[in-house]
This record gives sequence, C-alpha cells and structure tokens, in this order.
Amino acid sequence: MIGIVMFVVALLMLILGFPVAFTFAGTALFFGILAEGVELFAFMPYRIQSIMENTILMAIPLFIFMGVVLQKTKLAERLLEAMAQLFGRVNGGIAISTILVGSLLAASTGVVGASVVAMGLISLPSMLKHKYDEQLSCGVICASGTLGQIIPPSIILIILGDVLGLPVGDLFKAAIAPGVLLIALYIGYILFISTRNPSIAPAIPPSNEPRSIQIKNALFAIIPPLALIFVVLGSIFAGIATPTESSALGGIGAIILAIAYGQFQMTMIWESAKETVMVTAMVFAILLGATAFSMTFSYSGGDILLEEWLLQLPGEKWGFLILTMLVVLVLGFFIDFVEITFIIIPVLAPIAETLGISMVWFAILIAMNLQTSFLTPPFGFSLFYLKGVTPPSIRTTDIYRGVLPFIGIQVSVLALLLIMPEWFGF
Repeated sequence: MIGIVMFVVALLMLILGFPVAFTFAGTALFFGILAEGVELFAFMPYRIQSIMENTILMAIPLFIFMGVVLQKTKLAERLLEAMAQLFGRVNGGIAISTILVGSLLAASTGVVGASVVAMGLISLPSMLKHKYDEQLSCGVICASGTLGQIIPPSIILIILGDVLGLPVGDLFKAAIAPGVLLIALYIGYILFISTRNPSIAPAIPPSNEPRSIQIKNALFAIIPPLALIFVVLGSIFAGIATPTESSALGGIGAIILAIAYGQFQMTMIWESAKETVMVTAMVFAILLGATAFSMTFSYSGGDILLEEWLLQLPGEKWGFLILTMLVVLVLGFFIDFVEITFIIIPVLAPIAETLGISMVWFAILIAMNLQTSFLTPPFGFSLFYLKGVTPPSIRTTDIYRGVLPFIGIQVSVLALLLIMPEWFGF
C-alpha cells in the first residue's frame, strides 16, 4: 500500500500548489527509503542517462524554439489581418478567422501559451472593437489557442510517444482527423450562433481594397507558414526525416520566415533561445522527478495493486477506458498536462496493453482529454494566459462562461473518438 499512499500524497501536494518537480522527487525519496531503503536509488543514474540519450526527447526544445521564433515574427498578426479581410463580411467572420489562425499557429508552433497570448493581444481588441460578445470572444481565443495540444507538431504527442514507446510520426498522423473535426465543429458553432443572433458577432464593413488585393495579401500571409508545416510534417509522414530531424528543419524554417518577414535580429534569436531553455528545463526537471516517482511506485508494488483493481472493473476494456477518461478529465481541473502525462499515463499504459487496447488510439484519447484540461475552470491554463492580457472590463467569470460551449464540443469529439474509433481510422 506504500505506493498507493505515495500516489495520493503526491496528488494532494500538486493540488495544494507545491512545485511539481520537487513534489515528485521528494515524495519518491521519502517513500522509496521507507519501502526499500537508500539502495533503491542506486538505479537512478542509469535512468537519468537513458533520458539524456533519448533522441525523441530532443525534438521538444527544437519545436519549442521554432514556436517562440514564429511568435516573435508577428506571424499571428499577419495571418489574422489577412483572414479578417476575407471572412469579415460574414457574421462571426473575425471569430472564424481566429479559429483558422489558431489552427495554423498550432500546426506551426505547438505551444499553447504563445498562441493564446498572441491571439489575446491581436484578436480580442479587434472583436471588442466590432461589438462582439465578450464571452464569445474569450471562448474563441481560448479554444483556438489550445488546438496546439492535438494538432501536430504537438509537444504533448512527443511526450506521449516517449512515455508509451510509440512512434511519434504515427501519433502525428492519428491526431490529424480529430483535430480537423474539432476545427470544423468550432467554426460550425460560431456560424450557428452568429446566424441566430447576429448582434453577438456582427459582420464588419467591407474594405475599400479590391478583392484581388485582399486575396493576394491573404496568400502572402498564409503560404509561408503552410510551407513550413508541409516541410515539418511532410518530412515525417513521408519517412524522409524522424520527428527530431524535422524539428531541426522547423527551427531553421522559422528563422528563414523571420528573415522573409523582415523580423530577423540576433537579439530575437537570443531571446528565443533563452525562452526555449527555460521551458525545456521545466519539462525535463519534471521528467526527472517523475522518473524517480515511477521507479519508487513500481518497486513498492503499487503498480501491481492498481493493475489488479482496474482489471476487475465491470465492462473490462470499456470500464477501464471510461474510468481513465473521467480521471484524466477531473485531474485536468487541478494539475498540468505534463504532470498527468509523466505520472498517470505510465501507470495506466500496461493495463491498456493487457486489455488489448490500441496504444495509438489510447494516446490520442489521452491527448484530446488533456487538451480539454487547458479550458476547464478553475485552473485551465488557457484561461490564465488570456486573463493576463485582457482589459479590466473583462472579468474572469466572462472567460469561464465563454469557454463552456467549446468544452462541450471537445468532450463531444472525445466521446465520439471513444465510441466510434473506426471513424478516425483506428
């Protein structure tokens, strides 16, 4: 029972706000010595060495660097201006543009925080200026920003690939269909409510520029990031490059785009590198603490006890999947996706394999579920990111209410993915 007690103590400490990496490492050290003695941690250097030699994990800092550089090139601003010119004449046109730009940013950067902040600074003032409903505006920005969780190249898919021992390229391919469906449903929802009530998302007056000029500007803004997406994902899907190699191509491509847009400066590269190091250090510190935690949990017999209990659930495979989705969804209200991935998933993965569940399908279910955790009040990270850049007139409750319909859409897609996996090719 020591492993189970350790698991509960760690979750409580995370919910109370203790630092993640130190929580994992500290509880592992305390309970590990209690269960097996100091000798247990003689294996830790070998585990740390295997992490440092893992070429798949090298893709994380490279994709983060690509995302930060693209954020600093004002890519989102150019895309949104071009999209707004094309769709602004339609009710909800700016909101639709925000969703489309969010999906392109997701496929270009994979960094949720950067997407939400960028869209909050650029799109929110535009929507408020044109009398959009505040709650709808906040919901659209939060939802579009979280698309980076499921649309490749997603950092969470890279981490899941490593944790579950799956090819990252297979996860990228499998995530495209649910990601596209999610975008389509977001746009469908915006069109539906703006048609029924045009006052909450009115059309904007047409520009004086000729339509041909608008299309030319839009193409100039859209084609370069699309080309980068094609290079990064196309090289993986075609088998030309591994995810790690394609992430290096993405970093170079981001610098080329910065030069093309006239935004390249050595200070920008330096700042991007520093931000990349900070985010990467956070991820790997959590990974090292989680490695110590999972090792102690396994050696104390907690995984065996939990496996026996989960295998006795009614409904076998379906009972396990439904309980897993509910647990991950609830934990997403309180703790970060990185913590859930490093602690919860390694415990659940062997049970899923024992029950004969497709691990790629299982990984996409988890990724879709973790994406929802970015939106769920009270601790959804996207909500905090957006609140940090909103004007004082927008209250936190406005953001909470605004994301509720989009949470419903995400949960619906998750349920569809769970019930009818064959629709998505699983």
